Amino acid sequence: MKKSGIINTNISKVLSYMRHTDLLCISDLGLPFPNNVDYIDISLKYGVPSFIDVLKEVYNDMKIERIILSEEIKMNNNKVHKQILDLFYDDVDIDYISHNNFKKIILDCKAVIRTGENTPYSNIILQSACIF
Repeated sequence: MKKSGIINTNISKVLSYMRHTDLLCISDLGLPFPNNVDYIDISLKYGVPSFIDVLKEVYNDMKIERIILSEEIKMNNNKVHKQILDLFYDDVDIDYISHNNFKKIILDCKAVIRTGENTPYSNIILQSACIF
């Protein structure tokens, strides 16, 4: 058995397949995404697991060089936005785009991890960095 890190087999598998510049999305309950995008649904009930708890675990297990957020998070979900900024502070480039464009980029993601988060615009796309 694994001694540490993410124990969810589907998330662990996706992370092991990530290469430099690959994209991974972590989403709230309501984010729509196309049927042809792989997704891992770990939602249990409203708010569980939270978006930020899942993001922190993935952050600890993945080298990230860039994040993409919906512009709308700034005005509609200041709490989660601040938690994201506190987690990444100077580590990565941050791009803000419209929520409609955000949903289009999901087509290029290796997978979407759907959390139990039930607050608006709690979605992020992570771009994988090179570990060397």
